[in-house]
Amino acid sequence: MGKRPIGSFHDLQTYSCVHCRANLANHNELISKSFQGSQGKAYLFNSVVNIGCGPAEERVLLTGLHAVADIYCECCKTTLGWKYEHAFELSQKYKEGKFIIELAHMIKDNGWDKREYRRNNSIH
Repeated sequence: MGKRPIGSFHDLQTYSCVHCRANLANHNELISKSFQGSQGKAYLFNSVVNIGCGPAEERVLLTGLHAVADIYCECCKTTLGWKYEHAFELSQKYKEGKFIIELAHMIKDNGWDKREYRRNNSIH
């Protein structure tokens, strides 16, 4: 199918690729749940693992012009979201170097309270 995952978070609350279950991000790296991706809701993360990055390109997003690079799961090659390379507006500079992952492509994994896990495993 693809590469073996390079990063994992044992016994930590994590988000994983819904398609191949490779770990993507530790819950402690979550910055915001208030983002919009091309396929619906998305989360902003400070750092991620098991991610490949395409070339940067300028796109007009809901918050203005940004240089972004699509990101994909290193294991199954599914496009997951994007990385903010550059924000052209001063108020958006905090996003630079951060990652958007769309909820449609990730699930909660490891370390979640069992009740919370069952209720919200699909994140939606």
